[in-house]
Amino acid sequence: MKGALTPAAAADMIPDGASVMIGGFMAVGSPLRMIDALVARGARGLTVIANDTAMPGRGIGRLITAGCIARLITSHIGLNPETQAKMIAGEIDVELVPQGTLVERIRAGGVGLGGVLTPTGLGTEVQQGKQVIEVQGKRYLLETPLRADFALLAAWQADYLGNLCYMLTAHNFNPVMAMAGATVIAEADSIVPVGVIAPDAVKTPGVLVDHLLLRSGKGE
Repeated sequence: MKGALTPAAAADMIPDGASVMIGGFMAVGSPLRMIDALVARGARGLTVIANDTAMPGRGIGRLITAGCIARLITSHIGLNPETQAKMIAGEIDVELVPQGTLVERIRAGGVGLGGVLTPTGLGTEVQQGKQVIEVQGKRYLLETPLRADFALLAAWQADYLGNLCYMLTAHNFNPVMAMAGATVIAEADSIVPVGVIAPDAVKTPGVLVDHLLLRSGKGE
């Protein structure tokens, strides 16, 4: 099986201070076993790029509670009062990015674009420090691409070659993050033989995936 790892081994690969994209939408599609392993390892100083920080004790919220994150690039922290409190106290540096802009910045990083032009945020705090470009008489913010040292993804199914398919809102960020992480580690609800996943159901091809997590009980 492609690059098989236990959660603990995966967490050991991610050094303190690394930049990490974590898939999911309110913890749906988040790699919960890898998150737990990072908490258990006592990871520190991480820069996390994610849609949100879920809620206390759930998904990325566990990393917040455990003090693993130093910097956060995200679109939403409204359901996690711990994230809000740590931002206000200066314990976490938070960059809030409109959700559509965030996913397009990640996509740009994954496909090698130099940035994204968007009118979203013009005339607001989002514009501060950013270049404004005029195209055909309309003004846009230049939003820079996002990449990360690691992308941690959760999938519904994986096969032995690392091909992934997703369910529900796990489609929102996981596929684009798979392109923008230098090292991609995926955990799947089930790992199936090659051929079980129909070709048109594959949303992340195995060529993008470096490691798969072993299922529970396999050497953990």
